[in-house]
Amino acid sequence: MSDQLRNDMRQERRASAMGWKQFAREAGFGEAYLRNVENGNRAVTHGVANAYDRVLKTGGAFTGVLEDMPAMATGAPWDQPRSLTVLTGLLKGSSVDRRGVLSAGAALAASAGSWSKALGSNSSTELPIALAHGAVLLTHVEDRLEHLRHFDDELGSGELYQLARNELSLIVMLIKSRRYDSFALAHLHSMASEAARQIAWAAFDQGSPGIAQRFFDGSLRASAEADDPIAGAYTLSFAAIQCYSTPGQANRAVSLLETAQERVRRKATPRMHAMLAARSARALSKSGAKRESARQLAIARSALDKGRHDDDPKSLYWVDYGEIEMIAGSSALQLGDPAEAIRRFEAAMHASYPGDEAYPRSHAIYLARAAEAHLAMHDLDAAVAKAHHAARCLGSVDSERSATELDGLRVKLAAHTSYGPVREFLQAG
Repeated sequence: MSDQLRNDMRQERRASAMGWKQFAREAGFGEAYLRNVENGNRAVTHGVANAYDRVLKTGGAFTGVLEDMPAMATGAPWDQPRSLTVLTGLLKGSSVDRRGVLSAGAALAASAGSWSKALGSNSSTELPIALAHGAVLLTHVEDRLEHLRHFDDELGSGELYQLARNELSLIVMLIKSRRYDSFALAHLHSMASEAARQIAWAAFDQGSPGIAQRFFDGSLRASAEADDPIAGAYTLSFAAIQCYSTPGQANRAVSLLETAQERVRRKATPRMHAMLAARSARALSKSGAKRESARQLAIARSALDKGRHDDDPKSLYWVDYGEIEMIAGSSALQLGDPAEAIRRFEAAMHASYPGDEAYPRSHAIYLARAAEAHLAMHDLDAAVAKAHHAARCLGSVDSERSATELDGLRVKLAAHTSYGPVREFLQAG
């Protein structure tokens, strides 16, 4: 964990464009001393972390990571079934988000490593008594989780957080009832993993990365206890979005996705591989790895070419050519190629991407990025048209993440207020 902290500190210092002499002077430490800290020859002390936060204006992020390290090291162990204890604690715990984005990312990395090691280690032979008609109730719970996924797509995460908490609370109660056999218990833990993932995603989408991290961790623990690497890999794919949406955390997102890909390499369907490859491409674009990003997109498209499989997870209903091309467009824009971004966004629409009807929250984000690409190509009319479309999508959605994306577009458009349609869009709010 300290190695990742040093790397984060190094990347943030380099991104500031400060020379070593200036940085050391403002930090109040010797240049050689700080070089040794970053190289691992000296410890990252509270004073050094605080100095980096102060000079780089990172809002106490590095100090927070350092303070969180003992908790990360001494948290609930992964070498025995403990997901129920963790999930129960999360449901009873505070909803206050005290962890910053960098410390949340560090904790996610620790959870991913522990999850990978814990898979397959649950060797419990205890067989609770089976409940008559229990499978019917479990099917109802699973159906509700599926409905919540579509609820999130169409209405955003505002209400999802509490609804998913209710489902997780019910699942935990069913596990505690001890009225299910080992097969049903594994199914319940897989559903607990999905419910916790939904809570984590809702928290992230509403701007609470610390809460999201805790529930991502709980989701991974539940998937490990169910020995369900597919559920855990799906969770990591969303945790990766939290990481690559945080400046300086793209490489951590890539690492999370590599862990997911490795653990499902021989178990996942092509559609699952396509999703993980596309998310990897997006993370790689955030780190400027153009060639590798393109390679992952090619893998995603090739995987989709293999068609649907009967055992595709229900949660992958949204993975299709349209979504892959939207991710490709976002990646191209990130890599400084707005013309390619426009081509990919248009290809998504030609693939019948059902954004307005099925995915207005995600479509608002993609439309804002398409508008930014048109703006970079000096096509103000197209940029404004996409901006209006994004605003219409967002009108029915509760998502801080989507709203932030549109706010960023408004900032970029503000430089063109001399053009009437731009001015009218900005004035409309």
